[in-house]
Amino acid sequence: MATPSAPAGVPRRDFLRYTGAGAALAGLFLAGCDDDTDEVGDAALLDVGTGDTGILNYAYALEQLEAAFYAQIKNGSYYKGLAASSAEKQILDDLALHEQAHADFFKAALAGNAIKALEPDFSKINFDDRGSVLTNAQAFEDLGVAAYNGAGRFIQSATNLTLAGKIVSVEARHAALIRDLRQYNSFVASDVVDVFTPTSATSAPGVGAGTGKERSKRPQEVLATANQFLKAGSRLSATNFS
Repeated sequence: MATPSAPAGVPRRDFLRYTGAGAALAGLFLAGCDDDTDEVGDAALLDVGTGDTGILNYAYALEQLEAAFYAQIKNGSYYKGLAASSAEKQILDDLALHEQAHADFFKAALAGNAIKALEPDFSKINFDDRGSVLTNAQAFEDLGVAAYNGAGRFIQSATNLTLAGKIVSVEARHAALIRDLRQYNSFVASDVVDVFTPTSATSAPGVGAGTGKERSKRPQEVLATANQFLKAGSRLSATNFS
């Protein structure tokens, strides 16, 4: 399969810098949260808990997984073979910083309520191959966006809901960038957005099929995928969010 290169002269994505992540998360608020991260249900799974603590631990888990993935990319020959000044390398570097910033912030915000550090299992991913790396990067980013979209309904604090909305907008930019690296100008598709299609070229505004909204996934569906990339003892459940 051909692996198209990033278009020449693509500018560095300033919106992906580490400081931007910190600003977006600075107001995270854990009002009335208890430590609910004990293992429940399936004894082999670590449950994220209940309430806002549970949802924030859920987000923390996904950010840990993404941060570990981008860190592992740097050990493969695909990344090492990229020119130091290439837009593609700069994008991957920025995404790595950003995902680690997300994970670090959730850990600090949750403090004693945080789940443990998770152990990833990326044995099925070939980090020496561009196609394998970017295909899985797209899968992780799309999963993260769908996860935030699906979790919003469970957030009780208005402040946390606002911050989650800011984070998911950044994650959507990640997803669009990776899609663009895989195939230029293909930043979104019907698998992640319920694309609106007008009935005809002359139809009135809003007349057609599709909502134009991003698709969402509930926590249990998201974790069924995420757990495939976590070692035994680090796999998760979200029994209180269905």
